[in-house]
Amino acid sequence: MPTHHFAPDDVYDLIEELRTALKAHGITLPSLGVDLPSFAGGYGVPLVALGNCNAATAHQLTEVLREAAGR
Repeated sequence: MPTHHFAPDDVYDLIEELRTALKAHGITLPSLGVDLPSFAGGYGVPLVALGNCNAATAHQLTEVLREAAGR
């Protein structure tokens, strides 16, 4: 899998793209956002905080990923 390098501003666009892609499958991750401490830390790239979700959302996400993987 190729490694992509994202500028800090690009990560906000990426999060919106991810939010839209998840919504197309009826999935909402309420805490989806930028991990702000990653901007201040020495990690080097901004992190995306996927956040918490309930068990039903986790199950739905698992099913969508399995389907996408062809299983």
